[in-house]
Amino acid sequence: MKYHSFKHAMPQRHCQTPWNRTFILFIILYLVANIYSDEDYYKLLGISREASTKEIRQAFKKLALTMHPDKNPNDDTAHEKFLKINRAYEVLKDEDLRKKYDKYGEKGLQDEQQGRRYESWNYYRYDFGIYDDDAEIITLDRGDFDAAVNSGELWFVNFYFPRCSHCHDLAPTWRAFAKEMDGVIRIGAVNCGDNGMLCRSKGINSYPSLYIFKAGMNPEKFYGERTKRDLTKFAMQFVKSRVTELWQGNIFTEIEKAFASRVGWLITFCAETGDCLESQTRQKLAGMLEGLVHVGWLDCTTQAQLCESFEVVSSSTVFFPPGSTLQEKGSVLYIESLDAKEIYSQVMEHLPDLPTLSKDSFEDKLAHHRWLVSFSFGKKDLASQEYKKLAALLKEENIQVGTVDCLTETELCESLYIQKASVAVFKGLGTHDFEIHHGKDVLYNILAFAKESVRAHVTTLRPENFPRNEKEPWLVDFFAPWCPPCRALLPELRKASIQLVGQLKFGTLDCTVHERLCNMYNIQAYPTTVIFNKSSIHEYEGQHSADGILEFIQDLVSPVVVTLTPDSFQELVKRRGSTETWLVDFYAPWCGPCQALLPEWRRMARMLSGMVKVGTVDCQKFHSFCQRENVRAYPEIRLFPPNTQHRDLYQSYNGWHRDAHSLKIWAMGSLPRASVDLSPEDFKDQVLGGSDHWVLDFYAPWCGPCQHFAPEFEVLARMMKGTVRAGKVDCQAHYQTCQSAGIRAYPTVRFYPYLGTKRRDWGGEYINSRDANVIADVLRQRLQQLHSHKTASQVKVSFSVMAVTRVSFSVMAVTTVSFSVMAVTTVSVSVMAVTTVSFSVMAVTTVSVSVMAVTTVSVSVMAVTTVSFSVMAVTTVSVSVMAVTTVSVSVMAVTTVSVLPCAAVWVCLMV
Repeated sequence: MKYHSFKHAMPQRHCQTPWNRTFILFIILYLVANIYSDEDYYKLLGISREASTKEIRQAFKKLALTMHPDKNPNDDTAHEKFLKINRAYEVLKDEDLRKKYDKYGEKGLQDEQQGRRYESWNYYRYDFGIYDDDAEIITLDRGDFDAAVNSGELWFVNFYFPRCSHCHDLAPTWRAFAKEMDGVIRIGAVNCGDNGMLCRSKGINSYPSLYIFKAGMNPEKFYGERTKRDLTKFAMQFVKSRVTELWQGNIFTEIEKAFASRVGWLITFCAETGDCLESQTRQKLAGMLEGLVHVGWLDCTTQAQLCESFEVVSSSTVFFPPGSTLQEKGSVLYIESLDAKEIYSQVMEHLPDLPTLSKDSFEDKLAHHRWLVSFSFGKKDLASQEYKKLAALLKEENIQVGTVDCLTETELCESLYIQKASVAVFKGLGTHDFEIHHGKDVLYNILAFAKESVRAHVTTLRPENFPRNEKEPWLVDFFAPWCPPCRALLPELRKASIQLVGQLKFGTLDCTVHERLCNMYNIQAYPTTVIFNKSSIHEYEGQHSADGILEFIQDLVSPVVVTLTPDSFQELVKRRGSTETWLVDFYAPWCGPCQALLPEWRRMARMLSGMVKVGTVDCQKFHSFCQRENVRAYPEIRLFPPNTQHRDLYQSYNGWHRDAHSLKIWAMGSLPRASVDLSPEDFKDQVLGGSDHWVLDFYAPWCGPCQHFAPEFEVLARMMKGTVRAGKVDCQAHYQTCQSAGIRAYPTVRFYPYLGTKRRDWGGEYINSRDANVIADVLRQRLQQLHSHKTASQVKVSFSVMAVTRVSFSVMAVTTVSFSVMAVTTVSVSVMAVTTVSFSVMAVTTVSVSVMAVTTVSVSVMAVTTVSFSVMAVTTVSVSVMAVTTVSVSVMAVTTVSVLPCAAVWVCLMV
């Protein structure tokens, strides 16, 4: 029986070797197969394979409300049925798990336990997907959040948690506010229950959290009363569009200036009769039409004659397109509505369409300019009206906007393999270097795509430019536009292409258009990402992120996992050094769980780099060797600890999870600790009173996150060894110490730097991270700051004003004293004379001038002026070599002290 016959059975821990697949195992798997049936996850939820995260959530909610066991108490199979749809939802909502499922089926999810628990019926009815059914509120997920807030539009986003009562209290107000502001700004919502990583990355630690986002500005948090009025007032302060009050002195100048820029005017005439647009409505329209139309108003009660010249007798709203006149019938649009949305729609319809490109003009116009081109097939819809905004919104990026009708320009569209309505960015290098947009057909997504694409180096591939036998390495993403994980990967490819420019070229191939080409490379799942490096081909297996791609490329250049043969296994593993630890994965290429493990194995190897050596053995290639090593199932993970006497000794990994973090925790447990446990006495003596830098982990043994962080802290301890000592304080055993240090949550990481004096602060410096690399970077930056501060203090020359070390220049008459350095006047100080002045060139200098109301140090300037340095006590002046010193000058009369060339009251003392 083939392996894939078991793919929907109970998750199995290993792929059994061909010689050990017993009939008993088949019976066991068959008996438990009812938990995960052979039904397709997409069919279980009644959705298509291209369903968005929101559509998956909506479909699951609909099923949950009818199939939940709480609603079917008399159905003995209700629990198992609900487990199936819950499992399907938990897998498909997660981009990484969805990719694994699409590629390997259930067998690719052997280590994933999603879907075994579910909530009560009330949760799905009242708490699940609060804003999924609200048209004015855009539900943002990890895949489209960055594209939204970086589009250039103004966003107001509600970060909420499904079980948060305050979030539910806010929901009706947020909906009403969204309807009020629809079209003025974008209103979004992020479910932090489903998008925990996204919310943590944005610093969200309470719910609901309301933030304003716009590209180019820092996010602004809302702290006011959560009322519609206060929310509107807060949001409108970020709408920077101006409403101009027009009158006789400016109206014609303003109109002519706008018409010259091909911008129209929307003017509200406010008379004694009729309805005039309210101030807030005018402001909203200015925001909705920003860059397209200027908005203004005219008070006809004070400008009656001017209003008459515009043929206005009562309050009205009029749109004047560029070049329009009252004499030209139909060129001016009179609007009767007072609703901002209706006025906006009428104005947008009246604006000219995007410029049309033809085959004759296409190549010439795209040769030297960036263009965003909308390819249509004769149909105009609401989206085409919104596209009119693109030119104004992309003006700063120097991207021109046009359209091609593929019904009339068939040959042009066929040459570019355009088969359906789409948008593409041409990067100013001709008609062959372009990228097609495959994201949501909404304005903010297209804007983000256009801005990213012109900066990135990703090309849409066709048979004509597919990299065959290229000298330069290429990364090619084989994808299908209907596949959500594929669409999520595309912006990450653009980010990676920017970081790897000059090293690697990036291209994407649509397998729904170029099916034959994809079949040539045996592409069976989407996305499949492949590195073509001359004759070598490497398939990318990893997370859908730019960092994951960069790590994969780094692995190709400098592998962290050693590919072992029987000979190298004997040499490197069996004869390892007394301090070496090895982790070895025995696998078979045909084994699904082995394939799913590979990217996690590489990620773990990077985490343990420098601490543990990591290797793999291909048991299909070295079948006999694996048999001799008693490998009976795949993947078989073994740890060979540092031991010179028992080198055949190893530990097998029997954990359920095979993700990088779980494997790292297991491996770290075999290594000697790099951190130390601290008692209250150790904390006082070594941390507060010692002369070392310390980083501490305050934890509690019962705390799950603490246990999760423990191996990460050990990695940190090894990274900082010799620079910063690492210690752990058990806050359950030493509660008073932790309370005195101000510890309120576990785990808490604090840095205690040594500043050259006895410690002052029990609390140390808080570090808001649980990532070893991030914490290490923070510590290194802090140490660099301390070093710079110490160096600066050594070269500083300090004159203490109004104290023992005060030096006063007393000028007792109307005297002009000029200190000209390197010029006419030379100030001579005789070192070997009455006064002893000692300047130490190689170190910080102490100049002692003892004046007991007797000694006068006279410096003759131009044989005219005597400057007396009157020091009223024993004075110590610290002078640092090669420094610039500030001297406090006390002038007792109408005196001008000119010091050249440093500054008016600066004296340059250089030894």
